Amino acid sequence: MAHGYAAQNPGEDLQIIEYDLGPLGPTEVDIAVEYCGICQSDIGMIDNTWGVSSYPIVPGHEVIGIVRACGDQVSQLNPGQRVGVGWNAGSCMHCEWCNTGEHNLCASVQGTIVGRHGGFADQIRAAATWTFPIPSGLRPEVAGPLLCGGITVFNPIVQYDIQPGDRVGVIGIGGLGHLALQFLQALGCEVTAFSSSPEKEDEARKLGADHFFTSIDTGALSSLHSSLDFILSTVDVSLDWETYLHILCPKGRLHLVGSLTDPMTIPVGAMLLGQKSISASPDGSPATVIQMLEFAECHNIEPIVEIFPLTDVNEALERVRHGKPRYRVVLRQ
Repeated sequence: MAHGYAAQNPGEDLQIIEYDLGPLGPTEVDIAVEYCGICQSDIGMIDNTWGVSSYPIVPGHEVIGIVRACGDQVSQLNPGQRVGVGWNAGSCMHCEWCNTGEHNLCASVQGTIVGRHGGFADQIRAAATWTFPIPSGLRPEVAGPLLCGGITVFNPIVQYDIQPGDRVGVIGIGGLGHLALQFLQALGCEVTAFSSSPEKEDEARKLGADHFFTSIDTGALSSLHSSLDFILSTVDVSLDWETYLHILCPKGRLHLVGSLTDPMTIPVGAMLLGQKSISASPDGSPATVIQMLEFAECHNIEPIVEIFPLTDVNEALERVRHGKPRYRVVLRQ
């Protein structure tokens, strides 16, 4: 039997429950959880923000652990191996997207905590395809957030072929943005950080920013006209998007990975004359996750985390709810 911390109803504190994972499928693995990160999406699922939660729900989708058992068709993983699981725990494996290696775009992709229990627990089950070996050079206590926050910002770098020397802006220096700065610096980009918190400038520069601007200083932003090739927005609040479109050079792209709750109001003229684009993306494919983990190991990229024992999960969740962590929170078994 598995044991995890679950919300029984929307918004409630988590309490320990016991549950049966059922028979292990032929392409699945069971994992003994060592660490699990907390993401804002966990809180969204606890609160049923998107209307897809089922209760009781055990959150947690930034899982690091040890393989306990493998289904009889699993050949790429072995018991005793350290692995990780992110936002997705399965996909159909036969649609055009799965067959072309973009499993994250599968219409039937199975969220780790959508209709199933996640990693705030002693064990978790996932499809082997969505279970990733953790490189030995990554510390397991900090690796979990790479499987959600890390891949979320790394995927567009790969999808849009960001190259050394490209001029890239990052909006928001938090749980996602602090990883984006590190990836982009390691890639050799000229990186500009935008934050509503001027006090983050020193740390943003240490993480990889070459330039820093306060995102609410419209005068400073207007001076950046046509200066960036790509802007990655990691925030979940509405901004003056027209200003950021003007910051892009011709053929530049504004890419969103933050989940905005309000519709965007975009003047088409700001895009039309410079042939500029706006796009968005979720997490990445299994192949891109593996690429990201290897890149992080090679360049010593780590999330900055605060670690709590799993027994203090409700205290840790409250800290995340109020935006207090620097920059991610990880639960330890």
